[in-house]
Amino acid sequence: MDPFYEACYLLRKREFTRCIDICTNLLQKNSLDQAVWVLKMRALTMQVMVDDIEAEEEGIADIFLDTDTIAISARPGTSLKTANMNTTLGNVNHRPRSVSGRPLSGVVRPGSQASSGETLQQVLKTPRTAQSARPVTSKSARSLRLGTASIVSQLDGPFIQISRLNMTNYAAQKAVSKPLFEYIFYHENDIRNALDLAIEATKICEFKDIWWKIQLGKCYFLLGLNRDAEKQFKSALKQQPSIQLYLRLARVYIRLDQPITAFDLFTDALKHFPNEVTIMTEMARIFEGLNNLPMSVKYYKEILQEDATNMEAIACIGVHHFYSDQPDIGLRFYQRLLQMGLYNAELFNNLGLCCFFAQQYDMVMICFERALSLAINENAADVWYNIAHIAIGIGDFDIAEQCLRLALSIDSTHATSFNNLGCIIYSRGHIQQACSYFDSSSALAPYLFEPYYNRAFVSHEVCYNSFN
Repeated sequence: MDPFYEACYLLRKREFTRCIDICTNLLQKNSLDQAVWVLKMRALTMQVMVDDIEAEEEGIADIFLDTDTIAISARPGTSLKTANMNTTLGNVNHRPRSVSGRPLSGVVRPGSQASSGETLQQVLKTPRTAQSARPVTSKSARSLRLGTASIVSQLDGPFIQISRLNMTNYAAQKAVSKPLFEYIFYHENDIRNALDLAIEATKICEFKDIWWKIQLGKCYFLLGLNRDAEKQFKSALKQQPSIQLYLRLARVYIRLDQPITAFDLFTDALKHFPNEVTIMTEMARIFEGLNNLPMSVKYYKEILQEDATNMEAIACIGVHHFYSDQPDIGLRFYQRLLQMGLYNAELFNNLGLCCFFAQQYDMVMICFERALSLAINENAADVWYNIAHIAIGIGDFDIAEQCLRLALSIDSTHATSFNNLGCIIYSRGHIQQACSYFDSSSALAPYLFEPYYNRAFVSHEVCYNSFN
């Protein structure tokens, strides 16, 4: 079989490693083979390409170095950054909140763990994983020009030396410009050079190619040029409406803290794409971000009417019923997730809590044992915390204290465990030790109100007893 044909076949089968190896061998024989060069570039790109619509996440720079100014006293329900707790919108006061003060969602999505409620000092002191790292520029490239000696790949160097590329020449070659852009954008993560290529290609196609408009908008968005991204997406949307464009334009409005504008955009999108699950999911997320949980659940229920296997909708409705004092209904939704094949510590933890509050005590410990067997890292701390909550519910404070100390041994920054442990210690008469636990909880999680209330209550009791 011809090696080039075999490499093309392997690319279609998504066996990228073998395809890259064959292309590397062919380039060693003929380093100026443009077809093989593009094929290897395509394989390297597809190896790391992800759905960047769903994977967008704000980093430290987006949160703390944001120069966009919002109204300090924005109208209620019009800002994601100033969304307040509203007791008329459901039983949200008893629902756990994130660092930004919003009720926790039923699923973890990109941005769910954003630390907008923390200060810059707390973020820098807190250990972070490399998953949230999103470099914007890369300046470790050299040179290439297609069809000349510039495409020669050195064995001990990078495949493409981007810094010496003549973007104008490559943008004029339609068969090469798009694969080259995707390689620079996804594989090299060099947004600035990708933007230069997109600008030149847009000029050559006389601003008529919708694909290049979308790529320009993506580059502007990642570089923080939100208004420029908005112009590109709007221009492409006028040319040809698509679900992708509606989602990307709505991301821009959410970044600008304009949720009402994003919601109006999705309402218009439903006219072109009726009952589209992806669009209704984004609308539900917007209401969830505004703490309007009943409206969020309304859209999630509409999603289930169109797609009965949507895990996000099932999980969010289940957690809503649980915190609305309907654990038996929430249990049904979590059982549905289990029947669909979801098998993790979080699901069994939620099943155990629902069984306990629904008075199905025979299944409580079985679910928590399964959750502990599947839990890893910080998840285990949450499971032990919930087991302690069950122990408090049945009146066994000794077991509860042991579980809370186990949770703190796994995660020393588990603020709610410090708070509950302080309550148990206070019930035994150790006031000073309880106060230290409350202070630790409030220092680790300033957004929680429970440690402040408990600390004030203990201080009031001490003062009252001293006067009497």
